[in-house]
Amino acid sequence: MSYDQSVVPPRLRGPAPAAGDGAGRPLPGTAPRPRLYLLDLLRLLAALGVVLWHYAGYQGWPKDVWGGRPADVIPVLHDIGKYSWIGVELFFLISGFVICMSCWGKTTGAFFRSRVVRLFPAYWFGVLLTGALLLYARPNWMWNGKLFRYSDVLTNLTMVQKGEGVWDVDPVYWTLWIELRFYVLFGLVVAFGLTYKRVVAFCAMWTFASVLTTASGLPFLDLIFFPDYSSFFIAGIAMYLMYRYGQDLLLWGIVGFSWLLAQHKLHKIMSDYQAFSGDTLSYTKLLILMTLAFVVVAGTALGWFRWVKWPWLTVFGAMTYPLYLLHQVLGWWFLVHLQGKVGPYAEAGIVIGGMLVASWLVNRYIEKPGSKLLNRSLEKSFERMRGIDAREALAKREKKARLAAEETARERQAVGADS
Repeated sequence: MSYDQSVVPPRLRGPAPAAGDGAGRPLPGTAPRPRLYLLDLLRLLAALGVVLWHYAGYQGWPKDVWGGRPADVIPVLHDIGKYSWIGVELFFLISGFVICMSCWGKTTGAFFRSRVVRLFPAYWFGVLLTGALLLYARPNWMWNGKLFRYSDVLTNLTMVQKGEGVWDVDPVYWTLWIELRFYVLFGLVVAFGLTYKRVVAFCAMWTFASVLTTASGLPFLDLIFFPDYSSFFIAGIAMYLMYRYGQDLLLWGIVGFSWLLAQHKLHKIMSDYQAFSGDTLSYTKLLILMTLAFVVVAGTALGWFRWVKWPWLTVFGAMTYPLYLLHQVLGWWFLVHLQGKVGPYAEAGIVIGGMLVASWLVNRYIEKPGSKLLNRSLEKSFERMRGIDAREALAKREKKARLAAEETARERQAVGADS
């Protein structure tokens, strides 16, 4: 869903002699890294998988969307779409990789600013647009009917509506609640400064905490560590460490252990999707797709796809987040209004194509300018905060020095009086 991989891992700063190993070779983690164009393509494919799931695989309630069950109206797309929700797990895998990459060497404030700037402009637009449609049109397939209020739209602007027990304006926002919790967990490591050792320790501790959470069955721990999906983030982080420092047994151990836990969790995840797809799903097919996702992202980290250097793929990456935010409710609404005007497969093609164009427009005219404006404003806010802290610290030092001088003067006066 929401990631910025335009930041290349920085060179590690240090004395001149530390720039190499004495033979002219850069130390691990210090060499410049090229942009990973394949990740842009993978993100778009993951988003399109989610789109196809919502349009063709999902049969939970929207009969009015197609005028019948998707399995009957668009059977070919349904057979693909009922498995393509695995794109969400691919998103989480990529997120672990890219978030670790984009915040390496950053302060906690810079990490916070980068996430806010990346997530919120397009999100705010999506919430307001989708919320306006739901409040105005009140479609028959609307999940909460008359209970939906404009207050819910306003609460959704915070992106923490799930924590407040408020409906998501668009059901697809559920993954953002997981992403936010991942950012908070990883932000704790960023606060101490990212190093190879600390990030490896973080992966190990999060894995163990996830297992304990499942064993305990405590909802509070589940809220913090979300064990159903944590393995994907952890594997992505370990793959980034491979990309930055090279592979070794320890990192492959983290990836392998994460895959083993993920394949187990896939049974539970599959059962939820199976209920909404209206069909029996094959665990083996899903395991193959999940494993393929692990292999491709790991291969990207190891340089197998360094030949993929097509700059236009960055456009695909930029479209991914707006597409994810806009496609479900708005797409269903357009599908309803196209019924009977064209064939069902043409209808699906028109709406998916329209959503891709809309996503490009949102990125170009909403997300990019909004992010720049928000980034400048937040930078000024953090500069102001640092200035206030610096002035208060200076005032405290001056007060301490003044009190010390006054105490010294009193002591001298006392000595003079005694003599």
